[in-house]
Amino acid sequence: MFVMPEYRKPDFSASVFCDAPDVKMEKCVKDGVVPEYFHSTSIYPEYFKIDGEWLLAEESRMDSCVVYRPLEKKLEVIEQRNVKAGDLVILGRSERCEEGIYLHVNGFDEDSGEIDDQFKFRANRSRETAFARDYETLYELFRYEKEHGKIVFVMGPACSFDYDSRKAMQSLTEKGYVHGLLAGNALATHDLEAGLLGTSLGQDIYTQKSQPNGHYNHLDVLNRVRRCGSIPKFIEEYKIDNGIIYGLVKNNIPFVLTSSIRDDGPLPEVIADAYQGQSAMRNMLRDATTVVCLATQLHSIASGNMIPSFRVVDGVVRPVFFYCVDISEFVTNKLHDRGSLGAVTLVTNVQDFVCLLDKGVK
Repeated sequence: MFVMPEYRKPDFSASVFCDAPDVKMEKCVKDGVVPEYFHSTSIYPEYFKIDGEWLLAEESRMDSCVVYRPLEKKLEVIEQRNVKAGDLVILGRSERCEEGIYLHVNGFDEDSGEIDDQFKFRANRSRETAFARDYETLYELFRYEKEHGKIVFVMGPACSFDYDSRKAMQSLTEKGYVHGLLAGNALATHDLEAGLLGTSLGQDIYTQKSQPNGHYNHLDVLNRVRRCGSIPKFIEEYKIDNGIIYGLVKNNIPFVLTSSIRDDGPLPEVIADAYQGQSAMRNMLRDATTVVCLATQLHSIASGNMIPSFRVVDGVVRPVFFYCVDISEFVTNKLHDRGSLGAVTLVTNVQDFVCLLDKGVK
């Protein structure tokens, strides 16, 4: 059975905390511009000493600044572009209490009691890693999160190219294991193409045979959805009854589609402004407790930058579980390089992964 890891907060009675100074702050003088020497956040829980009390910045994200609200006695983690003149911004670049700031990196760590040898084979995760235990953990985690958390999928178009993976994602949605989805124009377009024409980018989603003039298929679908004015109206008018997007719409599951420079169309729901798209993605992820990224390098890194390694739920600090699944080791390694150190990576075919996940949670 799944057991939620217990969070151990710092011992604030220790002298290093008691002797630490209060954190320094400075007011912004211009919208979107923070003071020099501002403090930038990480994925880990961070505490700030204010009026002798250590406060946790609860809704954190990477590479943002911390604003203190004196009236509410509350810390807010805000992107630099969103600060306002008059906001009190936390200052400091050290993280071990020297400036009233403490970065707590091992709150969920447990002593396994095992001897950690200096030299060992296969210490890093790669295509040769054994993932059997990861899958078992995921099945248990999903069963728990279905009732107690929020599961968000971040998807590239690969899952829409295959008959079985589309069916599996629809099944996961209908069984209550999908609470939100982040994707680009491509995932939705190719999935709707599969629902209407049985192809994805003109290729049959089961036989993988390219169809005559198939390169027009996704463009025709884009045009028809735009004529309908929305994805739900298209699904209704063309009687779509299968697929990833159909499952979301049918079950009233929210999704955020964001644009890229190479998009054709795009679909009516796709957010074209990059910063509006980022804000919409963050709002979706703000209370997410498990995030699963599937074969989408840029969306995976963006999502990793928006979520911390923890979440405060009903006053209790719990971990955020972050999975990145990709057939390319380059993508999973790049995610770690960009600061998402808490990500669990699985180097495998995402179409197989989704099908195994659907079977495993039954």
